[in-house]
Amino acid sequence: MFGTAEQKKRWLEPLLNGEIRSGFAMTEPDVASSDARNIRTSISKDGDHYIINGTKWWTTGAMDERCKILIVMGKTNPDADDHHQQSMILVPIDTPGVVVKRNLTVLGYVDQHGHAEISFTNVKVPATNLIGKEGEGFALAQARLGPGRIHHCMRAIGMAERALQLMIKRSLTRTPFGKELARQGVVQEWIAEARVDIEQARLLVLKAAWIIDNQGAKAARKEIAAIKVAVPRMAERIINNAIQAYGGAGVSQDTPLAAMYAGVRTLRIVDGPDEVHLRDIARLELKPYIS
Repeated sequence: MFGTAEQKKRWLEPLLNGEIRSGFAMTEPDVASSDARNIRTSISKDGDHYIINGTKWWTTGAMDERCKILIVMGKTNPDADDHHQQSMILVPIDTPGVVVKRNLTVLGYVDQHGHAEISFTNVKVPATNLIGKEGEGFALAQARLGPGRIHHCMRAIGMAERALQLMIKRSLTRTPFGKELARQGVVQEWIAEARVDIEQARLLVLKAAWIIDNQGAKAARKEIAAIKVAVPRMAERIINNAIQAYGGAGVSQDTPLAAMYAGVRTLRIVDGPDEVHLRDIARLELKPYIS
């Protein structure tokens, strides 16, 4: 949406072809990154180059050997208003001064390609690597995060479906207190409520996606915020019940449930915590009534 023809040719085409991978470096360890205005990484103009200094973490994919390019968000205009201080810039991961420091675990689990902490020390890149214009970083982030949240919620629905299938399979093969779990009232309630919750969540996600397709992400702001709260909570609840049905096996490495639980619990923080989205929903609901 925002790259130049040259940027797309060099980076987007090999990304789409699966030849390389990228990492989005926005979140920082020393500030409340749920408010993107807090970021401190500096992107300073130096002739026909920019110099970048700062530390990022939770840069997904940066541990992958295929990762060749980082999209870094930092401040180019610290004296501008809050929403026009930030910019995004492309930084090849092998640029001098870029150090991938460590892989962050998720509730003790190591994700497939990890989430890196990365330091940037006097990293110098051409000014042509800037995405869009100076000061547009916040707007670019919002344009990315809306549809991105749709993808998160789609995956969470898939996780919930798998957890429900595993719960049903388990309930048919375990017989405590004289009858199968599937014949126990409490387990039947878990199964029934899981189906209701999954279908409700799926329809809400479809509605948000439909509005994005037909009216744009801005028009779907309330629905995007709603699914980002509702879907991870739903999936967390179903996975939790599936773990309960499996007992000790549910929290071990013998089933995928524990790792799924860690992932979906983290999703309530990723791309904005529940509380930020609930605040946005409340503001949008109240707006017609407050002058």
